Amino acid sequence: MCTRKCSLFVAGCMYVLVLLSVTCNTMLFFPGWSVKYAKESHITEQVYYMGGFIGGGVLALIPALYIQLTGDGGCCSNRLGMFFSIAFAAVGVAGAVYSFAVAILGLSNGPLCKDGTGAWVTMFKSSNANYMTQKSKWADCAEPKNVVQFNIGLFITLILASFLQALLCVSQIINGIVGCICGTAKDQMIA
Repeated sequence: MCTRKCSLFVAGCMYVLVLLSVTCNTMLFFPGWSVKYAKESHITEQVYYMGGFIGGGVLALIPALYIQLTGDGGCCSNRLGMFFSIAFAAVGVAGAVYSFAVAILGLSNGPLCKDGTGAWVTMFKSSNANYMTQKSKWADCAEPKNVVQFNIGLFITLILASFLQALLCVSQIINGIVGCICGTAKDQMIA
């Protein structure tokens, strides 16, 4: 695969992962599919860090756009353009690492929920993420309904998306280095 086609592939995949990250981060604001908890600020603390929106979203979208331009063969499809794609891909890696770290923290601490006494607590914070395998303890979260499964599913999705984003950006860094050294391949017409 030539460096330009590789750039187009990376950008296309990044767009999908950006959309997935932003969607997951947005959904985390509505546990139990209700606006009530966001209005009352009864949301897991890590959701406010906006890892999926800032890290997996904005900091991944900007490199994806530039990488797309590099692959399209416009003004950026040259050695200098490939060099800049390395810098933009590094920004994408930083965003993916931020999203990954926030999601890991959110997953390990567990959700904010109302316990049996009516207090809002992060009851699994000291469990070292053991709560994920102990489904019997999930019922200890009385409200929002199914918040444990909700948070586990979305934070795991953010972890996977950010891992893939980092992998794609690292591959673009390698692609950019090859493009800087060897130049970009031009499309050849076959007669």
